[in-house]
Amino acid sequence: MAAAAVLAGCAGEATGTPDAPAAKSPAASSSVRAPAGSTPDGTLLVADFGGDTVTFVDPERGAFDRVEVGTAPYGLVVGADGRAWVATAEGVAVVDTRTRTRLARIPYGTETGPVTTGEYRGGGMGIALAPDGRHVYVGVNVPDAEGVLEVIDTGAREVTGTVPVGRRPFDVDVSPDGDEVYATGHDSFDVTSVRTDSLRTRRMEVAPYGTEGGLGSWVKPHYAVVRPGDGKLLLPFEGERLAVLDPRTGEVAVEPMTANTHQHGATTTPDGTLLVVGTGPIASDDEDASLTVREPDGSERVIGLDGPHEDVAVSEDGRTAYVTGGFTRDGYWNGITVVDLAGKKDPVRLAAGERPLGIAVL
Repeated sequence: MAAAAVLAGCAGEATGTPDAPAAKSPAASSSVRAPAGSTPDGTLLVADFGGDTVTFVDPERGAFDRVEVGTAPYGLVVGADGRAWVATAEGVAVVDTRTRTRLARIPYGTETGPVTTGEYRGGGMGIALAPDGRHVYVGVNVPDAEGVLEVIDTGAREVTGTVPVGRRPFDVDVSPDGDEVYATGHDSFDVTSVRTDSLRTRRMEVAPYGTEGGLGSWVKPHYAVVRPGDGKLLLPFEGERLAVLDPRTGEVAVEPMTANTHQHGATTTPDGTLLVVGTGPIASDDEDASLTVREPDGSERVIGLDGPHEDVAVSEDGRTAYVTGGFTRDGYWNGITVVDLAGKKDPVRLAAGERPLGIAVL
């Protein structure tokens, strides 16, 4: 139990056939009117880990609508067709983001126990979409056991394959050519590479601090980014070390980082700049929450944030970052911080969602 406490932050429907559109919850902010017609481009979509909805957010004015998706949604991904795929404790929900309605919820093929909430709940965590949009890959947490990667056929809306991966798959990514999927196993210090044609797997350890402490360790992998250009995976640790994993060989190189804070969510801008969320200190000499802006040449700027955050998305033009305040541990808050990456404006906190974790820009 003591080990589980330290681990902390880093520590359903019968079928997947289309169902009647789920009733919408009241808009998250009564002062922001929902737009008429289709959802505008540039709207933010966040997964409400503290509820059972996704929230639609105007990046300047705030939340304006919600759609019920299932208990404790974690990660989400949006395709070119405007459909969002949301990993919940009950299954993967399919949401038409243009009309803001739920189309279906696809149950997992893996038994994950009773539907619960909180950071150790069973069910979907990381989620990714194939480049051609034909498959969704979701990392499923099985409490007290190895995780599973499930393959969903987006046309049939059903699970067509399952394969074991590492424990608590925080993140799932896809190679640029769609040939491999990468599941980041938080509690097993690894990334599992899965061939999409055969579901053949390879486990690659990513532990730049070693694995001492096991489940009680704080220095475990959380989120990864596939680097444009060479396809290597970038995994930040503690604002001190960036693990660069070559998925072809399994070799890990380590580069220095400068934020000196516990790190979770990551993404890249269109030009290859890496953005990493610093959640705040886990030791007395750590720095507060931040957003690291790491240029392709390795130089960094660290932008301070007010309070813990979890994940990050970037605007289409690469000028603005949106950082969710949901956080997987205590200390979360119900909102998003809007960050001007040029540094000309101070970060702005925007109320939105219920413990928002995953985020996408529509």
